[in-house]
Amino acid sequence: MNFELWLNNKVEIVEKALKDNFTKNDNKQKIIYESMEYSLFAGGKRLRPVIMLGVNEIFSKNYKNVLPFACAMEMIHTYSLVHDDLPAMDDDDYRRGRLSNHKKFGEATAILAGDGLLNMAFEIMLRESLKIDIDKELLIKAMSIIADSSGTEGMIGGQVVDMFCEESINDISDLEYLQKHKTGAIIRSSAVVGGLLGGATDIELKAIEKFADNLGSAFQIQDDILDVEGNAEKLGKPIGSDEGNNKKTYVSMIGLEEAKKLQEKLTNEAIESLSIFGDKSIMLIEMCKYLVKREN
Repeated sequence: MNFELWLNNKVEIVEKALKDNFTKNDNKQKIIYESMEYSLFAGGKRLRPVIMLGVNEIFSKNYKNVLPFACAMEMIHTYSLVHDDLPAMDDDDYRRGRLSNHKKFGEATAILAGDGLLNMAFEIMLRESLKIDIDKELLIKAMSIIADSSGTEGMIGGQVVDMFCEESINDISDLEYLQKHKTGAIIRSSAVVGGLLGGATDIELKAIEKFADNLGSAFQIQDDILDVEGNAEKLGKPIGSDEGNNKKTYVSMIGLEEAKKLQEKLTNEAIESLSIFGDKSIMLIEMCKYLVKREN
């Protein structure tokens, strides 16, 4: 199977699982389900669940055990985007080529929709874990990893630094701290949970974590590059927003060409981290190459 077919297959699996697990009721609060659905099924790369499935298949052929966690991760990621777009945060009017959630449904509904997606993520993991024939302690550990990565020492913490502590970002190491929390934390936990639930050893999990850390950083640098020289139509949002909002990025701190060199270095290190898995990691290697060449 070539990479494009592999990727499309993984995305289709995730899309079906999301539809199967998304709760939508026709009741007095049905507007919240419409708002949640609007953002969850607005498209997107499904990067985090695909990484989870891709790592998991190195160790196991039974991807169904990891699907509830993959769905949960995508819901957590989507909730973060809904909240990031709010006027109190990044104040973005468009996401993935259409109106952001708060522009479509209003700020109050968007806030609650993000809350609903976060809560539904844990509802799914808890509910489905009762049905999965894996050691329950392992499943609880997987949920704990996801919770930690999306909390105040992970994604939320990174967003706080991004919003309120930018004056303390004076060099590239400070920027790396921000991005490893805001963007990298849930990419890392996606990969680690995929390995953990597949039966990876501690040594293998270390390699997976290093792979995900480097991939997450390279992915963020590509975002920064696209904000400078990307295509607004392909991105689904205006370019130049980082500069307009005076955001500190890899491009603004070290320049475009140095950012591209660093991205290449990190991508190569991510690929090297997978070497212990041999041919089993071919598709993840291709994913690394694909993500740093993406245009959206």
